[in-house]
Amino acid sequence: MEEKLRVGVLASGSGTDLQSIIDASEKNKIDAKVVVVISDNKDAFALKRSEKHNIKTCFIDPKGKKREDHEKEIHNVLKENNVDLVVGAGYMCILSSGFVKKWQGKLINIHPALLPSFKGVNGQGDAFEYGVKISGCTTHFMDEQMDHGPIILQAAVKVFPEDDRDKLAERILEVEHQILPRTIDLFAQKRLKINGRRVKILPGDSWKEKYKTIPDVLYPEGY
Repeated sequence: MEEKLRVGVLASGSGTDLQSIIDASEKNKIDAKVVVVISDNKDAFALKRSEKHNIKTCFIDPKGKKREDHEKEIHNVLKENNVDLVVGAGYMCILSSGFVKKWQGKLINIHPALLPSFKGVNGQGDAFEYGVKISGCTTHFMDEQMDHGPIILQAAVKVFPEDDRDKLAERILEVEHQILPRTIDLFAQKRLKINGRRVKILPGDSWKEKYKTIPDVLYPEGY
């Protein structure tokens, strides 16, 4: 039997996206397991979540260090733990092109907006303030630019008249917790093929058929 895909997660905050990966792994929805969680924030609740599930945690303080030295520490921890896939799940440090190149094709991120619109740390709020009628979330391979690499999955979420920024963000987050584990699942199944800016999803199972979906959410082909 092949060993499960070994996932390393980079997280800076509460870690709800991390929790979605852990839950999917423990329920055997994905053929993958989180083996290490790395944070640049010693108070990140993501670290407590990983400790609760007996997952190795690592706080790597970026203060007072050159970025390349900080990233070298991250890289070494990932290699020491034989990580196959690195996942950015609310990680607030911008990764350098050097780090990205080392993990090219094995480095994914989730963003709470429909890229290429509303990049940056406040995707939900920026989309809401702009007055969009539809928002959503995106998983993508990382490249040298922020929130830019080839898109894997996107799901669209309606904006309702009674919404404020927080209500919209909460509904987007619920969908993030679906498409992020599914993206890892597709990677584990070797169903993702990058061709320039496009990611082709090879034929296989469908989570729309296997698991409950959320009303009014538009799921992509491949989900």
